[in-house]
Amino acid sequence: MTLEIIGAGFGRTGTKSLQLALQQLGFPCYHMTEAIQHPADFSVWADAHDGRQVDLTQIFENYAATVDWPACDFWKELMEIYPDAKVILSVRDADKWYESVRESIYRLNTLPRSQMQNYPEIMKVNEYCQHSVWGLGGTFKDQFENPEIAKQIFRDHLEEVKRSVPSEKLLVFEVTQGWEPLCKFLECPVPNEPFPRTNERALIQGIIQDIMTGRPIEKQPNLPDIGQKIGDAGKVDGVSAY
Repeated sequence: MTLEIIGAGFGRTGTKSLQLALQQLGFPCYHMTEAIQHPADFSVWADAHDGRQVDLTQIFENYAATVDWPACDFWKELMEIYPDAKVILSVRDADKWYESVRESIYRLNTLPRSQMQNYPEIMKVNEYCQHSVWGLGGTFKDQFENPEIAKQIFRDHLEEVKRSVPSEKLLVFEVTQGWEPLCKFLECPVPNEPFPRTNERALIQGIIQDIMTGRPIEKQPNLPDIGQKIGDAGKVDGVSAY
């Protein structure tokens, strides 16, 4: 199996719904929830972020597509490795995107380390994101709490992808558009089922509340359970809480 689709959009741009849609179309898809279930991946991504030589193809041996962090930060490198792959840039209104990130995945980053000790699976994600996404050397250069700077980084990323990827290989996509543009771009028949919608944000907020109150997450699950729980975040027909 080789990577056919590179998702260049940041997390919280409907990437979970997009992952589910791609899988429904026959493209096994890598997402942060997959990384949670394969924790050794985080070391590879951190090394890649730091400029060390790594073999990213080992991560994608069983995948035909990728969306969300960590891989979206490496869209250029992945285009070089997989020159025939198409690129999907998932987009969203910058204000709504910022509010969604701030109230979900970024809140995990702000929890005291002492509260995280009993949740090693979440701590692993936090350590990677602090290193490569939120921190001084990461995507947001320790400036995510400044809304205008964070939103400008988000917008600049979108524009860079649009400038850099040949138009015939790029789909700029918002999940509210549904199946039609996605299937046309991938030359796939349109499914009869509704486009996947997920309530991942509410689930992440529930996990945060569990951590803050010291409650077990699903009775102290192992790592794959956490990834599966997030991956199976409550689907809501016709509505997206992304």
